[in-house]
Order: sequence, then C-alpha cells, then structure tokens
Amino acid sequence: MSKIRGYLIVIQFSITVAITIVLMYLFRNHQHAIRKVWMKLEIKLLGIKFEQQGELDMSCDMVIMNHQSLLDIVVIEYLHERNLAWVAKKEIADLFFFGHIIKAPKMISIDREDKTGIVTLLKETKDRLSKGRPIAIFPEGTRSNGKRISKFKFGAKMVADRHKLRVQPIVLVNTRKILDSKTLVAAPGTVKVIYLDPIVASKKEDWLHETEEKMREILKNELANDA
Repeated sequence: MSKIRGYLIVIQFSITVAITIVLMYLFRNHQHAIRKVWMKLEIKLLGIKFEQQGELDMSCDMVIMNHQSLLDIVVIEYLHERNLAWVAKKEIADLFFFGHIIKAPKMISIDREDKTGIVTLLKETKDRLSKGRPIAIFPEGTRSNGKRISKFKFGAKMVADRHKLRVQPIVLVNTRKILDSKTLVAAPGTVKVIYLDPIVASKKEDWLHETEEKMREILKNELANDA
C-alpha cells in the first residue's frame, strides 16, 4: 500500500506543481501566497502532523537543514512565514517545464560543476537578501538516507560569512519515512522539527562545522529514541 500511495502522491504532486507554476506566472505579485496555499494542500494530502521543539526565529537571514526527502522543502515552506529563496542545483531548474518551479519564484540555481558557481551564489544571494528574502539551503548538498547527516559543504558558510547573516539551523526528523522520494514509498506520519538557537556568522569562527556536529548528534539521538 505504501508503494501505491507513493505513486499516487507523485501523480498529484506533478499536477499541483504544474498548476502552481502557471499561477505564479499569471499572478507574479502573489507568488509567495500561491506557494503557501500549495504547501497547505500538500501537508493535508500527505497526512502530516508536526511535533516542534524550540522556536522558529523569523528574524534570521538564513535557514540550514538536513536533507533526506523532497518533503523537507514542503515542511519548511509550510512552517516559515517569509518568502524563502531556496538554493537548488541547476539540474532541477533545467528540467523541462517543471524547472519553472525554481525559475518562476526566482529561487537560486547553481551549477556545481562550474568553477564560478560560488561567485554566482554570492551574487544571487545578495540580490535575494536585498529584497528581504531569507536564504534556505541544505549544507549537505544532496539527500542523505535519513539515518545520518552527511558532511556539510562550505557554500552555506561562505554565503553567511560574506553577508554577515544570522543563521538558524533546523533538524528534520522522519521526513524520509513519510515520503521517500527515491523509492517512492509514502505513509502518513509525524514530522519532528527541532529549531536550534540562531548563530551570527563570522569568518573567524568554525561555526558551520560545530553546527554540523551538533545537528548530527541531535538526529542520532532522535533516531535512537525512536528505535
């Protein structure tokens, strides 16, 4: 049943993504509101409940999270009140038609094979920040298996240090169990969202590595408690 549910979710997700893209182009001044309605619908259709620990600080300029499922984006978009600018790999933006889910709301796509990628990242993040949009980024760079947090890449630190950002780390637990976007297995469930204390980025401190270790330990303890 979980496999069948997974395929049905992919079908409905594809349909709602297409509708959302069209609406965002038709009503450009209301793109964030359109995304919020879409996320509320997804949360309801997926049967997701929440357990939250700590407090989401809306004053932060950047949020960083562990990445294990497509559901991670849905969860953060649903919970966060501001118009986030997500950093995504160029391959997603290059997808036929569906890549406009990145292009329409002016998210940030980066070519990781391009040596000038970091320059583009710094330029694009500066632009979005100037428009009052916090940066949302997965420091791991790609999805993990949900059982551990992979080593962080330095893009998040370079952006945060350059722009002197206030960063909030977030640990997501159980999103892969609810929706495994690789095997297409899905089931209703509760997502635990753990908000860590914000950090003011500084080139003089190894804050990203320390945060990585803290997030890794938190996820490890959460999974152990659920075992």
